[in-house]
Amino acid sequence: MSNSSPLFWQDLQHAFSCTCPRCRQGALYVSRFSFTVRDTCPICGLALSRHDAADGPAVFLIFVLGFLLVPMALVMEFALMPPLWVHAVVWTVVALGLTLGTLKPLKTFILALQYRHRPET
Repeated sequence: MSNSSPLFWQDLQHAFSCTCPRCRQGALYVSRFSFTVRDTCPICGLALSRHDAADGPAVFLIFVLGFLLVPMALVMEFALMPPLWVHAVVWTVVALGLTLGTLKPLKTFILALQYRHRPET
């Protein structure tokens, strides 16, 4: 277990760069504003199409953000008692910002874990 722990944290730190899990230099996504993974790494040629995160990152974010944002909204309601439209604006912006800001790094992390633990075919 101690051997895999440093690798886990390295993959987690690497996830924020959104680069290839093998060379850690090539861009993983087609463009900055796209969630589409390239077929191959432009630097090392790794076949990225073999690794697929599917809906895992989105489902994980739904559970985690739901667990975090609902209590925060309740605290805001009982502490400040703002009008309903304030809740709608604040929590829409917060939820969209957190989701869009963390979806790519989380997808990169899952692809890096697949690369590390799945044997190449």
